[in-house]
Amino acid sequence: MSETGRRRLGPWWTVALALGLLGLGAATAWLIFRTEPSADRVTASRETAIPVTVTEVEAGTYRPRFRVMGTVRPRREIQLSPRVEGEVIERAEAFVPGGTVSAGETLLRLDPADYENTLAQRRSELEQAEAELQIQQGEQRVAEGDYEMLDEPLPPEQRALALRKPQLASARAQVQSARAAVEQAELELARTRIRAPFDAQVLSREANVGSQVSPGQSLARLAGTEVYWVEATVPVAKLPWIRVPDGEDEDGAPVTVRDPGAWSEGATRTGEVDRLIGTLTEDTRMARLLVAVPDPLGLEGAEGRPQLLLDAYVECRIQGRPLEGTVRLDREAVRSGDTAWVMADGELAIRDLAIEARDEAHVYVASGLKDGDQVVTSDLATVREGVPLRRKGDDS
Repeated sequence: MSETGRRRLGPWWTVALALGLLGLGAATAWLIFRTEPSADRVTASRETAIPVTVTEVEAGTYRPRFRVMGTVRPRREIQLSPRVEGEVIERAEAFVPGGTVSAGETLLRLDPADYENTLAQRRSELEQAEAELQIQQGEQRVAEGDYEMLDEPLPPEQRALALRKPQLASARAQVQSARAAVEQAELELARTRIRAPFDAQVLSREANVGSQVSPGQSLARLAGTEVYWVEATVPVAKLPWIRVPDGEDEDGAPVTVRDPGAWSEGATRTGEVDRLIGTLTEDTRMARLLVAVPDPLGLEGAEGRPQLLLDAYVECRIQGRPLEGTVRLDREAVRSGDTAWVMADGELAIRDLAIEARDEAHVYVASGLKDGDQVVTSDLATVREGVPLRRKGDDS
């Protein structure tokens, strides 16, 4: 268009051009919005599985182990006393506090002179009585001959006198009395040697060479070394699970004994439940068991075994009766109200437990768990049935 024509159109041409451009832009914008892909908003709720640690339990036969404390006591203990009087003239080297002596070993010897003289006198009296008996026996034979020559029957009383039967009976009684006196003198002489009544340890001694002793006087305190007892206190509720022997031939429950304050790590002694004391302790109302530990001083066994000291306070682990068909579970896995958390099919299940027995480390479940159950051992912030769970380390 020529310059002359634009001048003729004037400002209308400019307005028309602007309106055309605006229309073209509007049309383009409408086309873009019409062809843009649309996204629909969907509301969804997804609960994340909680990672937990679990332990797989097994059903079987288990023995609970009960940890109790006890005091070491001697099973055999005596105050050694003489049965005759006299002066101590000899003492065994082992007869000192802490020494060990064997059964029958002479510990002290008293001056035997007086008792030897008495024995000699009693033997002489016995010889005299035996000689008198022989005389009476000879006289009776003579009397029997005279009676036969008499050839005349006598009443029984007179016949006994004629045959010297009373005199013969008296002579025999004198012999028996003299023989008993000899035996008594021999016994008293033997008692001048004071011997150990059993294998023992000397706990204390009150006599030495030169001491003048008399019957009933305390010479020493001895404790038998064959067996010591540990007097252990046990809750009454645990007694049904501990085997106590009813007779001499029945074994008691095995026991492991340890003195944690005196023995090295891992050092133990073995024993067994010997008997149940029939009364409870006054302060704690607990039962008392006697645990027998053989060779407590290690005199007969292998070298290096720790020694039990009398009056020591020791730890005992008593093996209980076997529990068949039970599930053993760590005590930490038992929740409040005797329940357990189980991961079943990826979800939390809360199980009520029927606990048959408990020891220091475990509980023994009669019902509520079965073989192969996955028991949750980690703590949970949310505890309700059906919460999603997964093992730690598994992909979420």
